[in-house]
Amino acid sequence: MRILLCDDHALFREGLEMVIRQLDADVELVGVGDAEEALECVAADDDLDLVLLDIALPGMDGFAALGRLRRDHPSVPVVVLSASESPADVRSALDGGASGFIPKSTRGSVLLGALRLVLSGGVYVPELMLDAPSAAPARPAAVLSPRQIEVLRLLARGLTNKEISNVLDIADGTVKSHIVRIYDLLDVTNRTEAAMRMRELGLADD
Repeated sequence: MRILLCDDHALFREGLEMVIRQLDADVELVGVGDAEEALECVAADDDLDLVLLDIALPGMDGFAALGRLRRDHPSVPVVVLSASESPADVRSALDGGASGFIPKSTRGSVLLGALRLVLSGGVYVPELMLDAPSAAPARPAAVLSPRQIEVLRLLARGLTNKEISNVLDIADGTVKSHIVRIYDLLDVTNRTEAAMRMRELGLADD
């Protein structure tokens, strides 16, 4: 497993590496100090499983880098790892396509659980959003990833799992995993309910 960590503090990168190694005995952490270098690494490395991205970076900020990563490398999940605990920053990250937002104050065990959730296809929303006013990321529309929204829209059009996998060029099992997660996030039990909920949330593309 290869994980890219983009943070401009070398000491933090070294400390986090010790925690992340608990994910898997063979995990390899690649550390870089700015967004431009992170973009270069992702473009050159086809084996990355995850990108951890700070938002307070020299040069290009993390939000701009997130947008580039989502546009150019949509299959690589990106988790924002930040000293910020601002609900507005969490909303911006998730709305921008991040698969999670982890405050740097998070305990190691919680961080590992969050990363396992993201690596299994989920989206991690920090506890600080539970009590935040107008906590948009707590709503399904905000926590669905761009890929999950694509699957949901195709599902709502009546496409089968096989047809969705062909359209998106992903495995059947990946489609099933996305649908299970979508049902959970939307609090529905079938395709009809999912399609209705999608329209209620303004996610329909028609």
